[in-house]
Amino acid sequence: MKKLIISFLAAASIVSCAAQQQRINLLDDTLSQFTNIYAYGSAEFKDGELILNSTGNWFFTTKKDYKNFILTAEVLMPDVSEYSNSGIMFRGQVKTNEDGQEAMGYQAEVDPSERKWSGGLYDQARRQWLHPVHATRSFPDSDFVENYLPAWTDEMASAYRHLDWNQYRIECRGSDIKIFLNGVLTSHVKDTKDSQGFIGLQHHGSELLKTTGVTNNVVRFRNVFITELD
Repeated sequence: MKKLIISFLAAASIVSCAAQQQRINLLDDTLSQFTNIYAYGSAEFKDGELILNSTGNWFFTTKKDYKNFILTAEVLMPDVSEYSNSGIMFRGQVKTNEDGQEAMGYQAEVDPSERKWSGGLYDQARRQWLHPVHATRSFPDSDFVENYLPAWTDEMASAYRHLDWNQYRIECRGSDIKIFLNGVLTSHVKDTKDSQGFIGLQHHGSELLKTTGVTNNVVRFRNVFITELD
């Protein structure tokens, strides 16, 4: 009987761990797991893709907060002449300002510009660039404990492939944060600012959409999966 009880408990523990580490698809036809905390921005799910458009800097955010997890997502940036930029916010927080609400928090950068900082770590609406270091827009504080990859290498800069689907992998385990872009480790830091928060998918805004109502400056995401680790 004792052995039977032990075997039952062990089996229950395995089932519990398996359920705990289940890989969840965050995208569905009704985008039921997301909400819009802004007064602008649009999201559409079509043919397995999340299509984002906005007149201003905007994050489409999950209703649920996540703590420790592995998040994977693919993003495709548009072929446009106007400025385009995106990112994946994680452990995000809601910040209230004079215009209403905005998303704040860690962001895995999607940067198709000549700067080539895709895969870098940005702290939206707060400390700005954490990795790599920006000459005038980096404000790390005591919560930014360590940067394990202080140099921005050619391999990191070349990881992003413009006009192609790019795969991001974000790992958060306590204060340990890693960002992989197309298999390249581009950011690895120890930071204690936020231990949990929402996921946010970004469209940085289209001036053409704002002024004319027409744009092809759309950001697309697909295969957005999260595995909670505890």
